[in-house]
Parts: sequence; structure tokens; C-alpha cells
Amino acid sequence: MARPTMEDVARRAGVSRALVSLVMRESPKVSPQRRAAVLKAAQELGYSPHAMARSLASRTSRVLGVMLSDLHNAFFAEVVDGIDEVARSQGFDLIINTGGRSPARERRALESLLSFRPAGLALLSPVVPMSAIGRAADQTAVALVARSSRLSTVDTVNDDGERGIGLAVDHLVSLGHKRIAHLDGGRGSQAAIRRRGYLAAMARHGLAPRVVASEYTDAAGARAVRELAPDMPTGIVSCNDFNAVGVISALVEAGFRVPRDVSVVGYDNTSLAALRHVSLTTVDQPREEFGRLAAQALLQRVRGERAEPVRHLLRPSLVVRATTAPPGGTPNHS
Repeated sequence: MARPTMEDVARRAGVSRALVSLVMRESPKVSPQRRAAVLKAAQELGYSPHAMARSLASRTSRVLGVMLSDLHNAFFAEVVDGIDEVARSQGFDLIINTGGRSPARERRALESLLSFRPAGLALLSPVVPMSAIGRAADQTAVALVARSSRLSTVDTVNDDGERGIGLAVDHLVSLGHKRIAHLDGGRGSQAAIRRRGYLAAMARHGLAPRVVASEYTDAAGARAVRELAPDMPTGIVSCNDFNAVGVISALVEAGFRVPRDVSVVGYDNTSLAALRHVSLTTVDQPREEFGRLAAQALLQRVRGERAEPVRHLLRPSLVVRATTAPPGGTPNHS
């Protein structure tokens, strides 16, 4: 059966197509009686206006675009939950695209989202150059999650990554670890900030740092373990939870016991970390709050309530679970 059109609604209601268009665009120029007749006809026919066509016709949009770095990482899903909560409460829908952790792919994803003329864009841990983000901000409201910016046209939501990694190092040191390695996020968003926090924390404790180039994936965590194997540290601070799970899997496969032989700390505190068979000690970022703040920032821009940028910097905390213990000891769940 063909999908009902605006013309079908107009015939059923006995009005012009132009009047139906005005009703669907929520124009105040339509009388209550005619509006009711059109909406009744639309309901009877099962007609639903195409959101994008409606936006283009009215030159307004009820759509927010979201670009995330990696579909496989639960961190992004939890941030999107927060964005969606605020967007839907304000009558906005989401369009989601992914950049696959590649600057070239992210650039194409960004262009694709802009083609829908969204009211605003939330970019989650983007690695695309800031110049491209600036050009996007010239066209619509833009908020970055887990990436910093100095552009006055761009809002940001981050956690204090230096402090967060410092909490992880401090925890391992308090358990008696001295040989602590950091698997970094390579060129990924926030990787440099967390790496700096690790180096500062190790220096504060008078310990020799050991940074291994890695990425925000489980496969990269597993590769890093093979690189560490000839001289395995007793503690590993991963760049995120996904990486940490790859680390644990590779350690177990290689015959190491976690945490008796090697303690592992993640970053993000995603739903993955809290699974009982994972029970990962990790640094908590309030993922849904990130999303809510980003959506609120976008909608403030959309409504013209604010022109100056907002810079949210949230305070991370440590969640201790079963993957950390004193060297050669048993887990401490305190």
C-alpha cells in the first residue's frame, strides 16, 4: 500500500495542499477548526510528515545530528542516551553517523550530517581537524564531547583527564605497585591529556614512566600486552575500558593472573566495566551527563539564548572493582 501523501490529506479534509503544509509546519495562521480537520484526516490516513522535508520547507529544523567516533564502544552509546533524553523532551529527533576513528571518514560523516541541515551537531570524541569543526560551526550549532576547543562558536563537555589518570596511578601506588605502564590512546581525542596526567602522577611518586602507544580498542590493548610481555609491569593503566578488556583477555591467554600478577585499570566506567565477569576498576566519567550537557548547550544556541561558549569540565572519580590488588595479592573491593 502506498504511503499517504499531503495531497491525500488535503482531499480527505477538503482543503488545499498549502493549508495542510501550514498545519504540518505548526503555523499560527491556521484557524483551530481547519487545523483540527487536517489533523483528523492525517490521523485517519496514517499520514506522518517527513521530518526533513518539513524542516527544509520551513527553514527550521527539529533534528540534532550526532557523530560518534566508534560504534563498538559503549561510552558513546551512553553519551547518546543523555543527548536523546534532552532532545526528545524538547521535541527534537537525532540523526546519528560514525567516523570510525578516521579523520577522512569523519570529514565525510560530518558533511553528510550537515546535508540534513540539522539545528545542531554533537560531535563525540572527534579526530577530524579543528578547521573542519570550525566550518561546521559556521553553519549550525556545534558541541564537542571529550574534545577541547578554543573556538568561540563551539561548546565543549569534558572531564578532567589529567586528574582522572592521576587517580588511577595513585590507586595502584597505594596498593604497592611501582612498575606501572600506561597504554595511551594514540592520536585519539583526549589521549594527550591523559598521557600528560600519567607522566605527572608517576613523577609525583618518583617512579619511572612507561608509555606504550595504543588505541581506544580491545584489539590495541591485546597488541600492547604482547609488546609488554618481555618485561611485564605489575600495573597497567589503559586509555579506556574497551582497551582494558583487550588487555585482560590477552593477559589471561598469556598465562598471567589478573589481578594477582598484573592489576588493570580502565577509563570511562562504561556498562561493560560493571559486568560481573569483568568487574573492572576504572575511572568514572558521567557519560549520560556529558550527553545532557551537550544537548542543552546546542539548544541554548539554537534558541539564541547564548552566543558565548560554554566549557564544561566535570570531575572524574575512581571506581574500585576486582581487577586491582597489591602485587601478588588478592582483589581489594573497598
